Amino acid sequence: GEDVKPFTPEKTKEIVMSLQEPAVFCNMVRDWPALHWNAKYLSAVLDGKTIQFRLGLKRVDLVPQFETRCSYVKATLEEFLAWSCGQPSCLSGPFSSYDYSKYWAYADYKYIARIFEDKPEIFQDIRWSDFGFPGRSGKESTLWIGSEGANTPCHLDSYGCNLVLQIQGRKRWHLFPPGDTSFLYPTRIPYEESSIFSKVNIANPDLKRYPEFRNSTAHVVTLSPGQVLLVPRHWWHYVESIDPITVSINSWIELDADHEARVEEAITRMLVCAIKSAENPSDGDLWLNPTEVEATSHEINLQYLNKAVSVCLQCQETSVSEQAHSSSTAAEQRTNASCKRKRREVGCDPQGCTLLTQEFDFPKAEELQKTPFGPHLIQVLPQSHKTSAVGAVAVESDGGDLRENEGEHFGKLHHERKRLVMRNDCETAAHQVDSDCSPCTSQTALSTNDVLDCLVNPRVISLVARLLLERARV
Repeated sequence: GEDVKPFTPEKTKEIVMSLQEPAVFCNMVRDWPALHWNAKYLSAVLDGKTIQFRLGLKRVDLVPQFETRCSYVKATLEEFLAWSCGQPSCLSGPFSSYDYSKYWAYADYKYIARIFEDKPEIFQDIRWSDFGFPGRSGKESTLWIGSEGANTPCHLDSYGCNLVLQIQGRKRWHLFPPGDTSFLYPTRIPYEESSIFSKVNIANPDLKRYPEFRNSTAHVVTLSPGQVLLVPRHWWHYVESIDPITVSINSWIELDADHEARVEEAITRMLVCAIKSAENPSDGDLWLNPTEVEATSHEINLQYLNKAVSVCLQCQETSVSEQAHSSSTAAEQRTNASCKRKRREVGCDPQGCTLLTQEFDFPKAEELQKTPFGPHLIQVLPQSHKTSAVGAVAVESDGGDLRENEGEHFGKLHHERKRLVMRNDCETAAHQVDSDCSPCTSQTALSTNDVLDCLVNPRVISLVARLLLERARV
């Protein structure tokens, strides 16, 4: 018979669009063919097709392993599986230079529409329509395949909210609310459109350099196969694979607030590209993330900014007009399939611009009480990490209650800390003072990145965007 879901698509969408704290959906995807997408199955489907893997060191130091610090190889999933199992065949393959005991590999951020472009029927294995988004399938989703230890640096996504389906293995998510942004020391270097990185290595934070991180509040959850995690808008997240092989699928759900976010991203891109492009290329600062193909010109960035402003104003005007005529009908949420990191194709369906989700505050107590938490929707609770060892919430794959893993350390804080000596240490305080309070002669000069961190701080950019929009309305 038909598989009965714990929530209807309409109710699930209501939860996704209104809940502003992370939560795990259970028993929503039991009939999805995508649950069979383990690495071995995908290897057979891809049939020798190569994909790019990012490789990083399992050793944990005080500096995040940004993508600019990783190595890259092109390999088949068959070669990846052989390497992860320690088979002799990989001694001469693309992973031959990377000892499995020392490195992890991550085929991350792979657009399903691209890698399976010759097998479009496979898109239907993913049914986001069960979450209230009809027509959204694997074509609007992204695939992630990693080995044990594979991770993404802590960051927040400028656009949308995120639904993540775990298929094989387990991943541990460390989530921080938008209100913790200043505690996470945001930076746009390395630069990538729509991603704001944290300078803090969540797995091994340097509390001497980043003392405010002590004030942050982590929401930690271990995601198991068959579960779907909701990452609300602007929640910071650090993700690590904790099993030998992990496979997950995600889809970013566009929100009306993305219109103003595109204006902010356009301003940021203009400033970063203009200032970093003016530096001497011989400085060797890898400021552009590998996901960004090239630094676009000032003229192109200005065109993008103007288009983003125009679309944002158009949608705001449409929203005001619609609300004046009818307060009882809400326009349908847009759910197009544009890429998360490449949102320069700015467009807007005026009928879909209600801007209902512009501001995201923590839900009130009465609102949380109305949320149907239980065995099918599990709230990811906040945890204190004032000490180095804190529990991590694990959600069992059968959809049972949350349990506390007492004695499990936060990330890898129990590892020996190893400081990475950076080529250009732009983090060193520029105002060291000696005993008579006069500036020390050995002080480090402020770098371009220091200036940028202040100029493109999310709070500054948000203010600039609002001032620009006000100017454009006149």
